[in-house]
Amino acid sequence: MAPSKAAQATAPFAKDERVLCFHHEMLYEAKILDVRPTEDKESWQYKIHYKGWKNTWDDWVPQDRVRKFTPENKELAAQLHNQMKALQQRKPVGKQNIKRGANGSDFSSARDSEERMGSVAATGRGGPRRNRDYDLEHEEQFHAKPAVKLIIPDHIKAILVDDWENVTKNLQLVPLPAAKPVNLILNDYLEYEKPRRQPGSAQADILDEVVAGLKEYFEKCLGRILLYRFERQQYIEVREGITKAGSDFAGKGPGDIYGAEHLCRLLVSLPELIAQTNMDHQSVNRLREELSKLTNWLGRNALNYFVSEYETPGQEYAEKAKNF
Repeated sequence: MAPSKAAQATAPFAKDERVLCFHHEMLYEAKILDVRPTEDKESWQYKIHYKGWKNTWDDWVPQDRVRKFTPENKELAAQLHNQMKALQQRKPVGKQNIKRGANGSDFSSARDSEERMGSVAATGRGGPRRNRDYDLEHEEQFHAKPAVKLIIPDHIKAILVDDWENVTKNLQLVPLPAAKPVNLILNDYLEYEKPRRQPGSAQADILDEVVAGLKEYFEKCLGRILLYRFERQQYIEVREGITKAGSDFAGKGPGDIYGAEHLCRLLVSLPELIAQTNMDHQSVNRLREELSKLTNWLGRNALNYFVSEYETPGQEYAEKAKNF
């Protein structure tokens, strides 16, 4: 949604202001040399000089490429540069490495390796050449799609590893309902981030859309891709409890029952999910920025949202869980 004329009566950024500005997928320190309204008077354009770059790189850019020079945005810029260095240093190891890079997440296949690997049907190698060429063409089109290389803070990665080990190795469960469920976490983030956006701006609208989209994605993805095998019996009990009067889960949805652990599983699965969509590069870059801000915020507040101890279910539950 474009910002309204009323909201854009004054440009959000001023001449000579120190800012951060996107150039392709990277975020650089810059200075605003000049400001002008767009032709339709709905937004603003800024003439940018990137710090340390020659004047020949000075350019007029749309408002959605400019960011305030804040600690949070500086942290995002540093993470993007570090990620780019890591990608440049990584040596290719054939097509398998390319496939992994397509979804941009080191954790997105965690539940795949535990649950899906055995369900992949074996395919013959002697099919018609036309079909193999068709499959290869579609595979190349898939890898050509823009990827969301989501930046996950190291301590969130450590929490995800511990989460995987607790459930799949120690046969423990995240206690439910969560004291601070997914919807509450996302509402807390919205309350934190919204005052940092100009009311009525495109950035404010995008924030609302991303939070609403994450809530919807979580509802639809939980039972399909966010659970380990040992948790499926618990999920069945949750679904039964939602419709049972007097239950801890009565009248609630998944977003009001599950917490930060399962939200993070969704976040690291999103690159793979987004790769299945038709989002363009600009939309992908905007989404990546929003998700990076969310994961950084969640990392800084991890003690408030993640459980300190998992619960060990009884033998009856363990026997039922073996059937999945």
